[in-house]
Amino acid sequence: MRVIAIIGAGELGGAAAHALARLDAATAIRLVDDRGRVAEGKSLDMMQAAPVEGFTTEVSGSTDLMSAGGADIVIIADRAGAGEWHGEDGVMLLKRLIGLAPSAVVVCAGASQRDLVDRGMRELHIDRRRILGSAPQALASGARALVALAVNGSPNDVAMAVLGNPPAQIVIPWDDAAIGGYRLPRLVDEPTRRRLKSRIMAMWPPGPHSLAAAANQAVGAIVGGARPLMSCFVAPDDSEGRRARTTALPVRLGARGIEAIVLPSLSAVDQVALDNAMML
Repeated sequence: MRVIAIIGAGELGGAAAHALARLDAATAIRLVDDRGRVAEGKSLDMMQAAPVEGFTTEVSGSTDLMSAGGADIVIIADRAGAGEWHGEDGVMLLKRLIGLAPSAVVVCAGASQRDLVDRGMRELHIDRRRILGSAPQALASGARALVALAVNGSPNDVAMAVLGNPPAQIVIPWDDAAIGGYRLPRLVDEPTRRRLKSRIMAMWPPGPHSLAAAANQAVGAIVGGARPLMSCFVAPDDSEGRRARTTALPVRLGARGIEAIVLPSLSAVDQVALDNAMML
């Protein structure tokens, strides 16, 4: 039995619950929000759609955080009418969750939750492999769409990563990117790449449905099946005494969370930019 708990039944949380239900990758999805009966209403609506959409996942709603107890994966999303979980409220929520579901992989789905990943590792001592932020994947997907549009191609043909700390400290390793198997710099000139980067920076923060799709991809990779590289917020490794901050990096996900960080080949300029993005 695989259980996914989604904390927050706002626009992001509701979209994530629906997308994951259709994925049919869990036995149960528990949508939790302490504001009235929002979570209960949304979960009922999804269950009524199940016969039409052909999924069997049981979706339930609750105002009680205890219903997240024992979950295999916890997604931290947004509260109904109150925005994304972040700041001190987010840290207190995370502290309660790791007591209720100590072995869960925590996916912070919001665009404002990079610090929540960071503080979860530093202050609550969560294993950095078990907590991640999926929002950069939404930005990377948008970036691939923009590049495809520039060459009149398909986003499925574009392979590229987005690193750093959006929006101001985005690092795009163009030399490592490809379109249809061809190196991207052969097909997209330098002025166009500069314009694309400016447009990609302006796409942050992604909207709730893009964020939900990114969280859905992360969960899909965690529970099995295809495990493509994803751009995620990753807490730093301070074991060698080097202080850094949570940064978007390409990762491969598995059942226990982050299995590997797979850095692309970086030019000297990109390496310096990434080092600056990671510095405290």
